[in-house]
Amino acid sequence: MTGSALLRWCLAVAVASLAEAARVAPPLPVLPIPTAAQLRWQRREVIMFFHFGMNTFTDSEWGTGREGPATFRPAALNASQWMDAAAAAGVSLAILVAKHHDGFCLWPSAYTEHSVSASPWRGGRGDVVRDFTDAARARGVDAGLYLSPWDRHDERYGREVAYNEYYLAQLHELLTGYGSVSEIWFDGAKGKNAKNMTYHFQEWFQTVRQLQSSINIFSDAGPDVRWVGDEKGLAGTTCWSTVNRSMITIGQAGIENYLNSGDPRGMDWVPPECDVSIRPGWFWHKNETAKKVSQLLDIYYNSVGRNCVLLLNAPPNSTGLVDDADIARLREFRAAVTTIFSTDLAAGSTAKASSERGGRHGGFAAANVLDGCDETYWAPTAEDGQKNGYWIELRRPATADGVAGPPFNVVRIQEHVAMGQRVERHVVYVDGAAVANGTTVGHKRLHRLSVPVSGRTVRIWFAARRGTPLVSAVGLHLDPFAAGM
Repeated sequence: MTGSALLRWCLAVAVASLAEAARVAPPLPVLPIPTAAQLRWQRREVIMFFHFGMNTFTDSEWGTGREGPATFRPAALNASQWMDAAAAAGVSLAILVAKHHDGFCLWPSAYTEHSVSASPWRGGRGDVVRDFTDAARARGVDAGLYLSPWDRHDERYGREVAYNEYYLAQLHELLTGYGSVSEIWFDGAKGKNAKNMTYHFQEWFQTVRQLQSSINIFSDAGPDVRWVGDEKGLAGTTCWSTVNRSMITIGQAGIENYLNSGDPRGMDWVPPECDVSIRPGWFWHKNETAKKVSQLLDIYYNSVGRNCVLLLNAPPNSTGLVDDADIARLREFRAAVTTIFSTDLAAGSTAKASSERGGRHGGFAAANVLDGCDETYWAPTAEDGQKNGYWIELRRPATADGVAGPPFNVVRIQEHVAMGQRVERHVVYVDGAAVANGTTVGHKRLHRLSVPVSGRTVRIWFAARRGTPLVSAVGLHLDPFAAGM
């Protein structure tokens, strides 16, 4: 079943369930709540970054801005091959660094000579952004773009009005000349000795929204997606999608912990994105190799499994291709994730809960956590759990010999975040013994147990003072790659 067909089926199930319930109304949302574009972004779970540019040819991470365009000369650039890497990782969104801090533009901008048009690549007639967006569209992958605010080359940098006009003009080129763009990245990085520069972020953001109304805007402070506060791909063990944007200054040091954990009292829905490279560096370096699958799985659990989207970078090399070894590693990583999560060992279980809004047939039954639909969820009554918390319990079917079901070592919990993020504490019990605990859940929380267990009953207790917990899924999985297996 395709993603769109599954969504239609889930919506039909949700509507039919509510119809049977004599129209028991859903609970009120707990504000803030995500936009439709933010929800689509969150459900992607893993997306890709492509860092490619002048640094690829100078063996550096931060260029000086003094590199000549003649340095840029990929002999075999093939953006379709980059999409092979995206397909290997199973992603639906890929983001290209169109201009990094060195200021070299991967498209023939009309506002600077420091671009591919001044390079020998394709006789100065090439356009990496065009190749990238065309290749993505041909493979059914959505495109995103990164445009560095810090520019170490352009002489206008440091002159407030002149540079902001230049930057806005380039944003206009990128967002009107290359079709739909799903995410735009504003990096807050800037060197300690960089010129003083005031960026007109609000003008930038409003222009972006005018040009592409459904785009998600990334920066330290969103407004749609925020930085997670590190470049290791690690979210906080507590991770709220909410923050107060007024407390965040883009590029300011000392905000990392706030970004990493979010704010339960936040008035703005700005979920975090975990950016990390498959290699030690963001750009390709001949002497570097990809992370092991075990490392990538650790990152997955600590990003996607902590209410984040994982943005995984795969840098093309100086010939203009992603290394075959990197594509193979991406394929191994995706295969490992599929191996773990393609089988739900909670299937066939029965579900009960501390209460069900509208009763068992009210449309918000405990069984909804087992139906595989994002649009349906378990909702307890408003009165339930105000003192002792809420709980939901799965009773797994016995095997033919009457013993507990097959062992599992991963517990998956998902909130219906379309109605806001609510859970602040939870504990997982198997046959009455606590095996995992944590704070926030959000879109997805993954618990890896120290050893596999084979219990008959799995009960999850929730504390949620912001509103009754709305849980869309509980799953049980076996990770054969985990320690102790």
